[in-house]
Amino acid sequence: MSHKRIPKRKAAIAAGGVAALGAAAILLPNAMASQDGGAADNATPRTFKATDASNLASQLAKALGDSFAGSYYDSAKQQLVVNVVGGDNNKVVVKAKKAGAAVRQVSNSTADLKAAARTLKTKATIPGTSWAVDPRTNKVVVTADSTVTGAKWNRLQSTVQGLGTGMATLKKSAGTFKTFASGGDAIFSQVQGGNVRCSLGFNVTASDGKPAFLTAGHCGVAAKQWSDSQNGQPVATVDQATFPGNDFSLVKYNDPNTQAPSEVNTGNGQTVKITQAADATVGETVFRMGSTTGLHNGTVTGLDATVNFQSETNPGGVDTVNGLIQTNVCAEPGDSGGSLFTQDGGAVGLTSGGSGDCKAGGETFFQPVTAALQATGATLGAGNGAGAGNGAGGQAGGNQQGGGNQQAGGNQQGGGNQQGGGDQSGAGTAAPGDQSGAGTAAPGDQSGSGTQSQPGDQSGAGASDGSGAANGSGISQGQ
Repeated sequence: MSHKRIPKRKAAIAAGGVAALGAAAILLPNAMASQDGGAADNATPRTFKATDASNLASQLAKALGDSFAGSYYDSAKQQLVVNVVGGDNNKVVVKAKKAGAAVRQVSNSTADLKAAARTLKTKATIPGTSWAVDPRTNKVVVTADSTVTGAKWNRLQSTVQGLGTGMATLKKSAGTFKTFASGGDAIFSQVQGGNVRCSLGFNVTASDGKPAFLTAGHCGVAAKQWSDSQNGQPVATVDQATFPGNDFSLVKYNDPNTQAPSEVNTGNGQTVKITQAADATVGETVFRMGSTTGLHNGTVTGLDATVNFQSETNPGGVDTVNGLIQTNVCAEPGDSGGSLFTQDGGAVGLTSGGSGDCKAGGETFFQPVTAALQATGATLGAGNGAGAGNGAGGQAGGNQQGGGNQQAGGNQQGGGNQQGGGDQSGAGTAAPGDQSGAGTAAPGDQSGSGTQSQPGDQSGAGASDGSGAANGSGISQGQ
């Protein structure tokens, strides 16, 4: 049974019917200062856009080798801060300063921090825990949710203390770590026991040229067939799904003529063009779109995060996901798979899970898009040329930000499938904290047939009938 072609204004990602009228202050074009044209003093840090800073960080990570100990973006000064181990006047420091970075001497090398993470994995893989490297403190930050008590807390605390005060810190989260499955533009699947709802992440082109989209891996594991309405016929089929370990799925549209533009629907007919895959940088401002809570912004707080979710299939088990982006952007059940992106059109992550909600706040973790594209062989953009870099090696030189810095690091997808561009912005399209369909989707109302009330079970009941949160779905059939 064929389905209607998807209107371009709706076939974006992770939406909800957000009231985005106050967004001008957040997503204005060139809201972040552009890179300085050329300071005479190479020792003086330069100012960068966040995307350019991320690209430079990737380049310096390779160039500095073992001396590189992480980096972060100082949004107040618009500078890239690079941590190095070694002397003040060595060649490493000179190289980083010449590139325009602010250089900071630190004690813990990247190898030291990774060794600490391995120790945590061996001794403290406990449901309800996470850890990530925070380059601002040059430590591993370990977090325990509200379920980690008694002997589990003592075990975690002892392990962290064993790493040393200069290596790791331990903090408590008031919420509970969980995947946010069941919701960016809403997508639905009928499974035994009711409906599952997730969010579409980013439209992509699969390696065979067919239109597809990325969403969370735990969504793709939960169901094979996906629709754009709660009780509609399937319009897309899971091609690849990885969870736990990683958390991404590639879902192909059943109709090869499906319109799948590379953009984020931020509500009220506004979109942000997605032009490239971007690596996250600690300290940069990012935006999340989800079908339960709509559009929210926040800051990247950690990279290479490990999260130990309580297994949903094994009461005594744990689902560990590695390599995630940690942020303070809020999310709630139903936002799973939704898009994390930058103001200038960079696709950064797919919503995985976290703790808290959009009233109290909390931690939210995202699967990096660069890793998902590399693993699936997909590229951003539609096969009809709507997106940049659709073919292998499809990097137009003029599309690069920061004089070619897009070539750096993990932003290079699938052997040259780097997405060009990045100067696109959705001016005035999103207000910080604007809630899409606020009040239409209760956090516990997320899965199941509408009669189930388990936390994290996304139902489309109430919020999935086209009002509020679900009416901007990335594969919406709306008129």
